[in-house]
Amino acid sequence: MKKILLIDDDAELRQLLASYLGRHGFDTLLLPDTRQLDAFLDRYEPQLLILDLMLPGEDGLAACRRLRARGEMRPIIMLTARDDPVDRVIGLEMGADDYLGKPFDPRELVARIEAVLRRGSRTPATPEPAGQTERFGNWTFDRAKRQLLRDGQVTTLTSGEFALLNALMAHPNRPMKRERLLELTRGESSEAFDRAIDVQIHRLRRLIENDPARPRYLQTVWGVGYVFVPDSPTDPGP
Repeated sequence: MKKILLIDDDAELRQLLASYLGRHGFDTLLLPDTRQLDAFLDRYEPQLLILDLMLPGEDGLAACRRLRARGEMRPIIMLTARDDPVDRVIGLEMGADDYLGKPFDPRELVARIEAVLRRGSRTPATPEPAGQTERFGNWTFDRAKRQLLRDGQVTTLTSGEFALLNALMAHPNRPMKRERLLELTRGESSEAFDRAIDVQIHRLRRLIENDPARPRYLQTVWGVGYVFVPDSPTDPGP
């Protein structure tokens, strides 16, 4: 069974979700807050985290930000009773892979978990002739290892950010609409919103661009979407 960690201060909801997820092949570990989060990650090594936004003590957003800052790459799904687009944007900016507002149908949570785990276990949108490793500037994008490296040092990406960068690099110099990028990175049945792509582009630019305000590689095509512009033969080397 796939092991996941659910952190929510609602005891009844925790038990209901654990029972439902168990019937769908998930071994669900439960915590009421984040005080034992680090210990559970080290001891049980869950494949995915489900974090409630409103938690006593350290809230879900703060926990997500802290985990990403230290290089934690496990997928994170945020839960919140405030189903507001602003909250979704903030969650994605903190490094969450997906977002689900309460109340929700447990079937939707299962679908979100499976979709996020699929993104983390495969390389979407990769054309067959493409190599497993590509370079641009000081960066190396390794599809096989699902890593982005700068001068040999791994840079942490969420599964959604990896999938988005992969989709853009698989279609160099080709402007991609937000709707198409959502299909390639999250699936045609996804209910993700266009702003998710903008947020992840913003995060990727802060990671890879020397000047995020004037991006060299991840450029905006006004009225269309985004495009990855690879190095040209005349560009200076790293």
